[in-house]
Amino acid sequence: MPDTPPLSPQDIAKTVAETMYRKDTAAQHLGISLKKIAPGSATMSMRVTAQMLNGHNICHGGYVFTLADTAFAYACNAYNQNTVAQGAQISFLNAVAPDSLLTATATEKSRRGRTGIYDITVQDQHGETIALFRGNSHTIKGQMIPGLTAKEE
Repeated sequence: MPDTPPLSPQDIAKTVAETMYRKDTAAQHLGISLKKIAPGSATMSMRVTAQMLNGHNICHGGYVFTLADTAFAYACNAYNQNTVAQGAQISFLNAVAPDSLLTATATEKSRRGRTGIYDITVQDQHGETIALFRGNSHTIKGQMIPGLTAKEE
């Protein structure tokens, strides 16, 4: 991509997200889809299927965590710098019924040096908050798309 002209930060976020998703077989397998992307933020959704239910006939918390973690990953990688989770925690606030449509919205709270903090809110189709997730990111070497650069602003 050395001949690629510099892109806007939004165009970089979109290009990186599309590239990530093509490789993200876990998200594809679970039916997680990208709804919105911007530098430092992402919105993703997932329908709760029968295979995601636990013994209480509600969505297993691991799937809620995975949805939130996926939105976190897309938000913190949107700058085209390889970034991984350093840690994360989740608080489950409400049970999730079968066939619910969950939406996770990730928002960057802090990004300094090689670390970042992201808050992710998971809601159901009624706007009820299901879980709150906080992820700590760590930037590592490399880019998602080598050579992709941002325009000077």
